[in-house]
Formats: sequence, structure tokens, C-alpha cells
Amino acid sequence: MKGGRKNLKRAAEEEKFNLQDGQTIMQVLSLRGSNLIEVMDGQGEKSLALFPAKFQKSMWIRRGSFVVVDIRGKEKAIESGSKVACLVSQVLFYEQVRPLQKSPEWPEIFKSTHLEDSNGSLCGQTSQQEENELESSDEEGLPPIEVNTNRIKPAELLSDAESDSASDKDS
Repeated sequence: MKGGRKNLKRAAEEEKFNLQDGQTIMQVLSLRGSNLIEVMDGQGEKSLALFPAKFQKSMWIRRGSFVVVDIRGKEKAIESGSKVACLVSQVLFYEQVRPLQKSPEWPEIFKSTHLEDSNGSLCGQTSQQEENELESSDEEGLPPIEVNTNRIKPAELLSDAESDSASDKDS
């Protein structure tokens, strides 16, 4: 394994993380392909960021993940007409995000977001609006579900149904 990958994994395992000058925390909105991702900063501004090739096959991100982005050349890139405005410098994992959420460095706009821990289960607060949506999403106005006639009934169910009907005929 190359030295760069060892250092990437070592940095990912560290729980303590401090932001340096020119770095900010952003949330991944979508993956655009070709190592491009759409991110949103603490003010709600969307921009494109480059996910460097050194992260390939060692770190994966998905929509809703948090990344540390280097924004030093953002204004210069926008002025020159480039769509890619920043560069991902680190991927934040669940163990790193939890302590950062309690720190003053964490943007207010991300306070109500859900996190997925390493097991894939959702952690975080649910807002009142989301709870209301879940309650109202009951099958209002939907017709009842019909039995699929294209499926063959299992033999156990057929034998039970036949034995029940046979016992009904006997009596």
C-alpha cells in the first residue's frame, strides 16, 4: 500500500479534528460523477467540489455525508468561469461528526440533519414537520391491496386449505 493511502486512513481514524484556515464543513447534496460532487456550505450556498482521485477506493461518500472543503481559491475560480469552486480535503465520518456537532465550528444549518452511523442506522433528531409527514402518510385515499393472482401459492398453504375444506365437508 502506498504511503498516501496510509496517511488518508490514519487521518480518517482520528476522532479529534480541527479546521484550518481556508477550510469549511460542507454537506454533500449529490454526486455528479467524474469525481465531482455538489455541496452546500453553512450559508446554504451550493457549489461544485472536486473529490480528489487519492480518495478513490479508500473512502466513499454519499448524499448527506459531511466533508471538509478547501475554499481558498473559490473566488478566483468563480471569476475565471470555472464551475468547480473548491476541493475536498477530508471526509468526515460518524465518529468525527458527533463531537463537531457540539462545537461552535459546526454550522447552524446542519444542526437538524440526520446522521448514519457505521451500522447504517439513522441517528439524530426528528423535526416536528417530519413527524407530521410520517403520521399523515398513512394510506389515505388509496384502494385496498389486491391479491397477486400471478403467484403460485405455496404447497403448505394449499394442503392446509384443502384439509380445512375437507374437514368442513365431512361435518
